[in-house]
Amino acid sequence: MNDQTQSSPVTESVPRAISLVDRFGRYSRYFAGGAVLLIAAIVVVAIVRLTSEVRYEDVMTALAATSWTSILLAVAFTALSFVALTFYDVGALSYVRRKLPYADVALTAFAAYAVGNMAGFGPLSGGAIRYRAYSRLGLKPEEIGGVIAFTTLSFTLGLAALGALSILAIAPEVSPLTGLSAPTLRGLSILVLTALVGLMVAGRDGRVLTFGTLSLRLPDSRTSSRQFLVSVLDLAASASVLFVLLPTDSIGWPAFLAVFSIAVALGVLSHVPGGLGVFETVIVAALGHTTDVDDVLGALVLYRLIYNVLPLGLATVFVIGAEVRNLMHRPVGSSLRRVAGRLTPLLLSAFALMLSAMLVFSSVTPTPDEDLASLSARLPLPVIEGAHFLASLLGMVLIIVARGLARRLDGAWWAALAISLAALVLSLASAAAFYEAGLFAFFIVSLLVSGRMFTRPATMTSATLTIPWLSAMGALCLFALAVLLFVYRDVEYSHSLWWQFELSGEAPRGLRAVLGLAIFAGAFSTWSLMRPARGAIAAPTTADMERATAIVARQNESDANLVKMGDKSVMFSADGTAFIMYGRQGRSWIALFDPIGPREAWAELIWQFVESARAAGCRPVFYQVSPAGLSFYADAGLRAFRLGEIASIDLEHFTLKGGKWATLRQTQSRGVRDGLTFELVQPEGVPAILGELKQVSDSWLAHHEAKEKGFSLGFFSTDYLLRQPVAILRVEDRIVAFANVLITETKAEGSVDLMRFLPDAPKGSMDVLFVSLMEHLRDQGFKRFNLGMAPLAGLSERRTSPVWDRVGRTVFEHGERYYNFKGLKAFKSKFHPRWEPRYMAAGSGLTPVIAMMDATLLIGGGMKGLVRK
Repeated sequence: MNDQTQSSPVTESVPRAISLVDRFGRYSRYFAGGAVLLIAAIVVVAIVRLTSEVRYEDVMTALAATSWTSILLAVAFTALSFVALTFYDVGALSYVRRKLPYADVALTAFAAYAVGNMAGFGPLSGGAIRYRAYSRLGLKPEEIGGVIAFTTLSFTLGLAALGALSILAIAPEVSPLTGLSAPTLRGLSILVLTALVGLMVAGRDGRVLTFGTLSLRLPDSRTSSRQFLVSVLDLAASASVLFVLLPTDSIGWPAFLAVFSIAVALGVLSHVPGGLGVFETVIVAALGHTTDVDDVLGALVLYRLIYNVLPLGLATVFVIGAEVRNLMHRPVGSSLRRVAGRLTPLLLSAFALMLSAMLVFSSVTPTPDEDLASLSARLPLPVIEGAHFLASLLGMVLIIVARGLARRLDGAWWAALAISLAALVLSLASAAAFYEAGLFAFFIVSLLVSGRMFTRPATMTSATLTIPWLSAMGALCLFALAVLLFVYRDVEYSHSLWWQFELSGEAPRGLRAVLGLAIFAGAFSTWSLMRPARGAIAAPTTADMERATAIVARQNESDANLVKMGDKSVMFSADGTAFIMYGRQGRSWIALFDPIGPREAWAELIWQFVESARAAGCRPVFYQVSPAGLSFYADAGLRAFRLGEIASIDLEHFTLKGGKWATLRQTQSRGVRDGLTFELVQPEGVPAILGELKQVSDSWLAHHEAKEKGFSLGFFSTDYLLRQPVAILRVEDRIVAFANVLITETKAEGSVDLMRFLPDAPKGSMDVLFVSLMEHLRDQGFKRFNLGMAPLAGLSERRTSPVWDRVGRTVFEHGERYYNFKGLKAFKSKFHPRWEPRYMAAGSGLTPVIAMMDATLLIGGGMKGLVRK
């Protein structure tokens, strides 16, 4: 049931505000991508200048001089750090009052941090991985949002507190590293600590802190203390990973902890994938005065390999091992299997991203002389030159493929397999790189084992990269340029370098590789950004409507009958058993409800819709979806945002007997005294009363100064009304109220859509209509009655609620002047229904806000319709 009795009055400023928000949301991602590239460029300049006295050979010597004891200690501290990281999630789940097996939590947290440390954007962020994994483990979207917010806040506050304490304790040692005096550093540390302590005291025992329009509920003192200890253990262990790789007399551990904390914070704030370059620049700038820069660079290289690459490899080994056990019919626990299955594509995507960086950096670093001599004895120079150049380009192509792997595209799987086989051969042919070849061999095996997960039929030629991925590609090219300038700083540039083809000509090969990378990245980025979006979506044909109507009749959801309005396009599943009805507003493709049809067809149909929307240059949105489909939307990279609650009544036990039904009994009795009589007119009888229905509808619209809506709200249409029964109330043979009835052949559910009544209809007529209809459907064997959604109802007030819920709850409580939120909830509540949440599934960032605006405009008939009510 949908209520149209009250609409929001809109001033002339509202369309302008909506337009501004939409424009900002559309272009903010470009600004963010440009900022990432600008930061990367600044980092490149800084690195080149900071390493002006260092030579590549010195760094390689420092790497070779690192003892195995230091490396093993670094591995041990990495293990300790990742164990501590899992307790961020344990604490977060306790905070939202959910309990899961530690094995499931540990795998999710380990994978989230392993992938986040390597990439940290789009589907390869810790939040995205948590959303996919925890949605499979039964957490609600608002609970997952609470987990993500808790882990982020815990890490941020812990980082700030630990850094401030470290600087406070050893300010004189840190002072030469920062250029600030010791008293200034101590003063800043005291300010930070004072603010943190004040925050904790003000928010103790879960109190609400309000900053303007923002409300923040902190955990209790016990939880805060526990998470602070987790943060201390994590940061101390991760700092020790790098510390043990540095020369023993380079810097004291407390001073290094302060420097490390600052470097991590700046790396996170930069939004450069993995903080690559930013973290290194801060460490080199801070330690370069006390330690040989070549030793610092060597330690940083090992740190990245041990703390970033090794955990990612181990996480991949675990999920692939679980898949192997499944193939051998020796499955792991069901929950672990569900989590591992959801994480495997993301881990392989992150692994592919790491391999792409490895290929790119290998193309701008020299091959050892002994390996070159061995290659020259077996391969001619043109083959070596060609293999080197092609390997660098494959690194760029692998970034594109990595995104496809995250989306489980079959084309991406085949492309990744082909590229890995080619890269394995080329890495051996161009540089005899056996370690690289070994990593590609592992990647190939992982792809073969997990191949059955990549079944989504999408071609790679239709895929474009989003701004974060394009930014990552651009940043990688800039860092490759930095490595090239560092490695060959002693080679004087001349135009002739471009045409030098010699076995020992490493600099010309690296120069040509960087040029090829830049040309490929620029061309692909231009194509991704400038490719025109497809035109308007196709209107449904008569054949489409007949197919959709047949599917509706065979399933249980009565609201699926809204497809008969004919104002929505229809997308069918590959087997033709299910469909999605949707409309377009602005750059949003908005699907109404979950897919209509058997649950087995949902996953691929949702993916088909998401891919089609993105291929058209639009954002995919699902409006009013049920909890049953949330894991499917999470797999498609969408997040759920609560819209309200739907009310349903168990007709098998529906009766007006008992004290709680006294008010409705009285209304029903008064209706009988007023002469109200109920009748359910079947479709064949509707043409005879269509004229009277039209008069009632026109009177209702005029009385309420309203206009017809659409999309999720029915409108008066002859074709639409003739397709289903109509419930009517008469007074002395005059129709005074009506509602069209939505039912299916399964008799699982009934509902109403278009409700209209005359201004002079007896008081309580609609209550009488509903009660009479529910009693009639109950007697006909229907199981439940759907009263429709109460917008913004049921949004959580708990301290773990995400911002979306808190804002929606505020609108529900104080927005009566714009929409009758409480009145609609109260009307439905008098029937004592069972409430179930409904969500909007959309992307992150500003996408849900813009999507909600577009859905409102689509329902209201565009901007003019919204202004005219």
